[in-house]
Amino acid sequence: MKTKPVRLGVNIDHVATLRQVRGTSYPTPFDAAQLCERAGAHGITVHLREDRRHIQDADVYALKRGLSIPLNLEMACASEILAIALDVRPQEVCLVPERREELTTEGGLDVRGQQETVFRVVQQLLDAGIVVSLFVEADPGQLDLCAASGAQYVELHTGHFCDLEGTAATTELRKLIEGAEYAHKLGLKVNAGHGIHLGNVQAILKIPHLDTLNIGHSIVARAVMVGMQAAVQEMLDAIQGAST
Repeated sequence: MKTKPVRLGVNIDHVATLRQVRGTSYPTPFDAAQLCERAGAHGITVHLREDRRHIQDADVYALKRGLSIPLNLEMACASEILAIALDVRPQEVCLVPERREELTTEGGLDVRGQQETVFRVVQQLLDAGIVVSLFVEADPGQLDLCAASGAQYVELHTGHFCDLEGTAATTELRKLIEGAEYAHKLGLKVNAGHGIHLGNVQAILKIPHLDTLNIGHSIVARAVMVGMQAAVQEMLDAIQGAST
């Protein structure tokens, strides 16, 4: 049986980083998203952080209003950001951990440690007709709680694997594969993201039951060299070539 091709969601946070670091009006995430869409991306991801270090509220509204492809909003379980999500109503929300001091997301959401809050936020998003994903480690206990929350998706954190080499990387990839199998048995759809680039995406695609890979920093960095459409197309070619 032919497997369904893995989809690509492009995270454009760091287009906004370029804008914010100089306080200019450019480059705009919306313009970047349009180029991603033209190149064949299946969705756009942005993380509206509480400190607004890159994506701004207005960016989220503009993207939802102007895109033809789905918008995936990453957010912490913060009441202020939840209110924006419920107003914007992106097609999907992915709940992620967030620390003010971190350079980027450092690991998966601890659903067990904040179960009541996560379950409440998930239900509010579901009641608004928004698809919900939880960004977690490939840990059976966390995955059990993801299923119990009512979320339709999990996004497996691939950052640890992408930082490792040799036997340590092999061990971490095995955990991701086993986690994806377990999530699938629980009835969860499986996405993956963090740290993925052209050099490791073939290994990541060994993870079974993948629906979407959400990839940001490496595509934006590559776009500096070859342009956004070309960078997205390169990644699509890498994914689709391995999926056939």
